[in-house]
Amino acid sequence: MPELPDVELYRHALERRLHGEVLRGIRIGSPFVLRSVEPALSEAAGRKVLEVRRLGKRIIVGLEDGLFVVIHLMIAGRFRWKPAGQAIPKRIGLAAFDFDQGTLLLT
Repeated sequence: MPELPDVELYRHALERRLHGEVLRGIRIGSPFVLRSVEPALSEAAGRKVLEVRRLGKRIIVGLEDGLFVVIHLMIAGRFRWKPAGQAIPKRIGLAAFDFDQGTLLLT
């Protein structure tokens, strides 16, 4: 399980990389990663990232118009920054968050 200092390092790095960027889309690699279907994931697309914060072992990405993407890192969740449009890894990939500058993979 990621320890809190690790999660805070993720938050800090993601804040620097994502603040002000537009989330182009979210792709789901495993249906078990999605816990809420309302609002639809498609509603996050095209919205600018206003903040990245941490709540326990969750990373919260605040978007325009009061939308939030909350990502729980679970037992062994990890983020990887890859070139834009990167495919979700078959066995370990859970989700991909697409931005103009790259893709944030959740594994």
